[in-house]
Amino acid sequence: MPGGIQTPQHPTRTKVWVTRPLEDSAVWVDALNRADIDARALPLMAIGPAPDPHAMAVAWQHLDGYTAVMFVSANAVRYFWQGQTAGVPPIPWRLARAWVTGPGTRAALRKVGVPDGQIDGPVPGASQLDSEALWANVAPQVEGLAARNQTVLIVRGADATGRMAGRDWLAQQLIQAGVKVDQVVAYQRLQPTLSPAQLQMAAQGASDGSIWLFSNSEALGHLQQVLPGQDWSQAKAVATHPRIATHARAAGFAHVAIAQPDRESVAASIKSMA
Repeated sequence: MPGGIQTPQHPTRTKVWVTRPLEDSAVWVDALNRADIDARALPLMAIGPAPDPHAMAVAWQHLDGYTAVMFVSANAVRYFWQGQTAGVPPIPWRLARAWVTGPGTRAALRKVGVPDGQIDGPVPGASQLDSEALWANVAPQVEGLAARNQTVLIVRGADATGRMAGRDWLAQQLIQAGVKVDQVVAYQRLQPTLSPAQLQMAAQGASDGSIWLFSNSEALGHLQQVLPGQDWSQAKAVATHPRIATHARAAGFAHVAIAQPDRESVAASIKSMA
């Protein structure tokens, strides 16, 4: 109306679907919402306890024999501590190093009492947060481990069949360097059961301008399994690693950005795509 007061129109915020497991999604949804992003949880992976708790109990009983313990994720830390055998003392961190590939795993270790000075990860400012970046930082340790005939324990997850899941790159590098490697499964990665309402939201998210946040390639696989034949060419995705981005493009996502797996980088990437 001429001469009248016009109410400012605020553009509708782009929806962002956080596909992390339910245990992890709430923190990310809250952080992104505080960054003025309309983030919503749609877990595309479920996390469960280790299929063989006895193996984890054995690992706890022999912890004093490991010079370094590598945790593949924050869930590896959480479930490993949940499987601690009664009467077994905490990991002797004055002797052992804890290896991680990202800030979430480092935070999980701090939460259970591991001193930050005992945690090794990619150097600050590393272009990627993965096993290769961790290796670049711990390589000097590895030389000494091999010379002293030491053993490294890798705490990891299993797939839905109970088999060890994820890349084996770090274990292979350690073995080639002459270091002994033991591995134990602390948790299991499973396909979640989505409700009819969640399936409908996921289908709508393929063409309504939503942005999908992927931190694991298995989540992409689960999305394809629950919506077989879905066209993702109009959807956008933010991936927290180049390998995940490759999987997203292979799944049909035409617009894929890569961000470091920290909330500030992810939020900036999302806003650049919105």
